[in-house]
Amino acid sequence: MKVIIVGGGWAGCAAAVSAKKNGADVTLCERTDMLLGTGLVGGIMRNNGRFTATEEAIALGGGEIFEIVDANCRHKNIEFPGHKHANLYDIAKTPMAVQRYLESIGVKILFQARITKVRMEGDRIAAAQVDNGEWLEGDAFIDTTGTAGPMNNCAKYGNGCAMCVLRCPSFGGRVSLAGLAGVQEMQGKKANGSIGAMSGSCKLYKESLAPEIVDQLNKTGVAVIKVPEELIEDHLDIKACQQYALKEFMENVVLLDTGHAKLMSPFFGIERLHKIPGFENARYEDPYAGGKGNSMRYFAMAPRDNALKVKGVANLFCGGEKAGLLVGHTEAIVTGTLAGYNAVRIVKGETPLVLPRELAIGDAVAYVDEQMQTEKGLGLKYTFSGSVLFERMKELNLYTTDVTAIREKVERLGLTNVFTPAN
Repeated sequence: MKVIIVGGGWAGCAAAVSAKKNGADVTLCERTDMLLGTGLVGGIMRNNGRFTATEEAIALGGGEIFEIVDANCRHKNIEFPGHKHANLYDIAKTPMAVQRYLESIGVKILFQARITKVRMEGDRIAAAQVDNGEWLEGDAFIDTTGTAGPMNNCAKYGNGCAMCVLRCPSFGGRVSLAGLAGVQEMQGKKANGSIGAMSGSCKLYKESLAPEIVDQLNKTGVAVIKVPEELIEDHLDIKACQQYALKEFMENVVLLDTGHAKLMSPFFGIERLHKIPGFENARYEDPYAGGKGNSMRYFAMAPRDNALKVKGVANLFCGGEKAGLLVGHTEAIVTGTLAGYNAVRIVKGETPLVLPRELAIGDAVAYVDEQMQTEKGLGLKYTFSGSVLFERMKELNLYTTDVTAIREKVERLGLTNVFTPAN
């Protein structure tokens, strides 16, 4: 069973683990020279409803990636405005820890392998071509290419290329596998009706900040610094990460320690930033032009069912942002895990698994798809950690930090370790 995964972000890595341990020969194609995509500059896990989703995934037998993240955290169980019991992983150590694990279980990783063509046989993808000309044949394919960029979209719908960690100028822009297969993809919208949404945070070099801010970050993981009233600007409505679209993130500089200082704002003019005490020498690490803008996302989401099979292509699955207006690493990992598992099932001739809506993960997969069929729903973003989806979790009593209760529910549903083969 050959499974080809296109896109080496969190979703692609999780799909690779899931497909490999269920018996597939897995090749993971990554456009750049490093894994994790936006996870290279992310860092936040287990905040709010993400705790529930993480523990559900572990109980379902899909916890390998989460265990690696937990082992590489700089801070655990912290709080910052609007968010509780968060873990902050080290953005320097975690990517290589994930890569080493994938290699240890036999996943073949192809770096600088941008897929530019597919060969179809009826309604199936037979092979995908890397831009060096090599064809990769597969029995099933998984699209985890994300929805950000390429540069022309950032220029047309954002503030231009801000030179982010996706590095389109160096490695070429994102190419959608589903799009290559002829799938008509969907686009997310901002509240004002324009297309796309801007990434919700930047990174500052810790060394460029005042020593007292660095000390606080190193000790507690969080620093909240008041923005002088005359310097306050409202960027909240343009963020993809609506769980952080709270006034506290407009009225304060909120920093989180992920190795660098994660600035919880889509961008912040550098001259304005330099006027805030403690930030006189501040410098951006990602994006390099973080004073101007950030990457633009949600330009290419695949229509799919609740097993994450892409509609119109018999052997194509999707995960991460490709599966809809889902925001975050946890969301990418759980959808990638389900996609990897189901890709193997269809190759075996088995019915793909749809997770029940009694689980937070199952409800999120189904609910987001339902909402994206509406004009209003396309203008929203969904995450376990806040905004629309987290409020829904609370209303449906799906949010809990009781690990025993989560495991017992998964067991009642007959799904304990479903993602891990018995042998």
